[in-house]
Amino acid sequence: MIISASRRTDIPAFYGDWFMDKVRRSYCLVANPFNPRQVKKVSLKREDVDLFVFWTKNPEPFLPHLEELDSKGYPFYFLYTLNPYCSTLEPGLEELEKRIEVFQKLAGLIGKEKVIWRYDPIIISPQMNFHYHLENFRLLVDALKDATTRVIISFYSPYRSADRRLKKAGIQPLALQEKKEERRAFLKEIATIAGGEGITVTGCAQGDLEGTGVFEGKCIDDKFIYRVFGLEFPPKKDPGQRPECRCIASQDIGAYDTCQQGCIYCYAWSNRKNVETQRFRESISLPSLGLK
Repeated sequence: MIISASRRTDIPAFYGDWFMDKVRRSYCLVANPFNPRQVKKVSLKREDVDLFVFWTKNPEPFLPHLEELDSKGYPFYFLYTLNPYCSTLEPGLEELEKRIEVFQKLAGLIGKEKVIWRYDPIIISPQMNFHYHLENFRLLVDALKDATTRVIISFYSPYRSADRRLKKAGIQPLALQEKKEERRAFLKEIATIAGGEGITVTGCAQGDLEGTGVFEGKCIDDKFIYRVFGLEFPPKKDPGQRPECRCIASQDIGAYDTCQQGCIYCYAWSNRKNVETQRFRESISLPSLGLK
């Protein structure tokens, strides 16, 4: 079983102590995001967990736990999202230079193959056009060329709550179906920039990639996992993910409305009040569900 930690929140940034406590207890309880009273017990025993996949924008608080996790024999890798956005879009993150330093430090600790960079989501707007992203992507590639071998990209997907927040901030993502040629030229340039430093570019749930140099990809990727860890999994798509997603099956152990970073483009939270409420419930072991 692959444990995803997590598409729904940033466990390494905010819930590392919780996670390690659950690893030591050998299980955690996960509520169905669509029916919170439906709770599943997920084994975290070493014999039941093939691999942990960590999704994060700030793994620094989790770094002290890596040695223990490794000593217990758990394989793992990180999907590290690093964007060039301002604090209006990503109000809960540290300065970009600091996040680059943490990325490099993590790669030094576990190896650059196990730290996959996510340049995601790519928001194309009047304020952040294709040129803006190419220039910033070029700078980030130069900073990360010795710290990763792969970057996963995806364009912004509309979500009602995120659209409202972006509109309130004065940002209107452009409809890319009307800019097909510009999009393809952009992707070709992205592939050229990254490829020049030995970094492979793959797309996350992206169509129309043929001939761009960007390959169809998976964040939880059976071929990557076999190559790096020697673990074999069926290539079958995870039925619990959106239709465009090609990831193989995993068990997510996070919860929506618990991330504290407040990125306004994010689908994983609906409003700040919910985030604070869920943080409180998490800290007291979800008493309204009777969980201990």
